[in-house]
Amino acid sequence: MWPLAGPALAFVAATLVALLLRTFLISVLDGRARSPNGGASLARAIRLPSVLWSVVLGLWVAVEFAGQTERLSRRLSEQLGLVLEVAVILSVTITVANTLSILIQRASERRALGVLITGLGQSVTRGAVYIVGALMLLTALGVQITPLLTALGVGGLAVALALQDTLSNLFAGAHLLADKPIRVGDYVKVADTVEGHVVDIGWRSTRVRMLQNVVVTIPNKKVAESIITNYDLPEPRLALLVRVGVDYGSDPDRIEALVVDEATRAVGEVPGLLGEPAPFVRLIPGFGDFSLDFTLVCQVKSFTDQFLVQHELRKRILRRFRAEGIQVPARALEIRRGDTERGG
Repeated sequence: MWPLAGPALAFVAATLVALLLRTFLISVLDGRARSPNGGASLARAIRLPSVLWSVVLGLWVAVEFAGQTERLSRRLSEQLGLVLEVAVILSVTITVANTLSILIQRASERRALGVLITGLGQSVTRGAVYIVGALMLLTALGVQITPLLTALGVGGLAVALALQDTLSNLFAGAHLLADKPIRVGDYVKVADTVEGHVVDIGWRSTRVRMLQNVVVTIPNKKVAESIITNYDLPEPRLALLVRVGVDYGSDPDRIEALVVDEATRAVGEVPGLLGEPAPFVRLIPGFGDFSLDFTLVCQVKSFTDQFLVQHELRKRILRRFRAEGIQVPARALEIRRGDTERGG
């Protein structure tokens, strides 16, 4: 056992020094982090791999020290070298997986990739790195991977038959990511029953947060088979139609001018209301039973902005009509008036 004392002490000393340097580096990154996407995210990515780096450094020093010790057998030196190789493969695999995950997440949040990356996308990336690392590890340990892959292929057929629903949801999720009918953050309606913002597209299900602040979980297979209305494609901007009815005795040109003027004045004051393209009014649907029906067409930033915009525009138009002496007919009053005249 005494011949191992030197390499063991070298391993412990080098590992402790590396761990101290790791602690200092992570503390510096945490201290300089100004945002969740800055140094703090990098520190989280390297927190576990840096421990392995420290162990790898210690093993490397121990192996180098053992190589200079004549009393150690060649077989023992080879075993130490194998341990070092395994540690290197593990550390590199975990480092690459964590780094790619952080880079993809940050690029997604900046929309550098054009779309938010879902949990399924990040899981697939990490899984691919881990699979490659596992194959390299088996090769380093002297395990023949060709028979193993053949056995996994035969066993995979049986597993696929037993997990048809799970696999169908998995491939449906991959289809949603590739075809992009919905993206994380989009406001969608799925099969006319679920409507809200897409929170995540996972390996089994898609989660949608509705306006009531509840999350609905839908299997990916049902989402892929449903009719989807995406209110953020091709862009979030939405045309809002506001119906306005006035008395038949009103001048149509005057009504059009007043409504357009109110809508134009509201731009910049009502959140979500856009000035371009400019608001306009059409005599549509036209001749109602009790009123001249106009439609104000204006633009809002997103689907959820329409509710506040409608609320504010209707209040502004109603106040303007009252100030201008324009009558807004009430159907109930017209019916009562007609009944009174017939009774008289």
